Amino acid sequence: MATRDDLLFLRALSGEILAKPPLWLMRQAGRYLPEYREVRAKAGSFLGLCYNPDLATEVTLQPIRRFGFDAAILFCDILVVPHALGQKLWFVEGEGPRLEPVGDAQRLGEIHEEIDRDLLAPVYETVQRVKAALPAETAFIGFCGAPWTVATYMVAGRGTPDQGPAKELFTRDPDLFARLIDRVVAASIAHLNAQIEAGVDAVQIFDSWAGSLSEADFERWCIAPTRRIVEGVRARHAKAKIIGFPRGAGRLIPAYIAGTGVDAVSLESDIDRGFVREQVQALVPVQGHLDPQVLRAGGAELEREVEAIRASFGAGPFVFNLGHGILPDTPIAHVERLVAAVRA
Repeated sequence: MATRDDLLFLRALSGEILAKPPLWLMRQAGRYLPEYREVRAKAGSFLGLCYNPDLATEVTLQPIRRFGFDAAILFCDILVVPHALGQKLWFVEGEGPRLEPVGDAQRLGEIHEEIDRDLLAPVYETVQRVKAALPAETAFIGFCGAPWTVATYMVAGRGTPDQGPAKELFTRDPDLFARLIDRVVAASIAHLNAQIEAGVDAVQIFDSWAGSLSEADFERWCIAPTRRIVEGVRARHAKAKIIGFPRGAGRLIPAYIAGTGVDAVSLESDIDRGFVREQVQALVPVQGHLDPQVLRAGGAELEREVEAIRASFGAGPFVFNLGHGILPDTPIAHVERLVAAVRA
């Protein structure tokens, strides 16, 4: 009888070289799908959608029904972690998330030591519902944000172009920033463990702003906290498959792999393929790399890029994906063509 370990996605994460790579897309449940837009309108707000198990289950499953991807990823957001730590969170339509900034000891004192499991209970219920409804051949991915990236939002209260507020805080008061990181680490371990216990097969740690750090700061604020999350998850789930995405880390990715102990890494679109083959894929399986702009454009260039990426990484363990999230105005026909090309 087949087991979860037989799933193509998990086989690739375990280091197996497959003739055709498994495929899923970051942000595969989203605004490019008309069925998602219908559900989003019912939810009333983005956060309301994340915390509604009926609707979150539906949008998680929509791209699986339409495209038959090899993995589903939980529909949620990285900022539910600070929300569950007591930080006020809301989303502004067309602009993104907003939080009450944490910039001093008084505000840090208002952040809880542990996550509010009651607040996140609908998320874990969504995991259970999705797992029960997924096709037997489809893996299920949970996730969290990396402490550095989550902390940049917590300090600034919103996304910033240069992560300046967080950098100013760790320069001015590194001990305060370290305490903030500690709380995010502990919360992230609890959040990922709860997702695994609810039914996900693997988890991904998104560090969207890793590339904004200097090499020394990268070690302290990216590698070390992520290593603690990996250790905390594996202390409870020894065989957990964990993917890291230190976006923009470039030449520091080998150090990230060695320092964190992740099973695989995701790749942004502009990283050198030769570097990846020689210094990254030689260490762990890799995932990603297709430029979301190329997918949106479609046509012959999409066909060429799919062929080139498969030629570059096909001799090693590889999961086909994008270098970042799918763009909202991507034509569905282009995604259909991508699926056909990857599986040809």
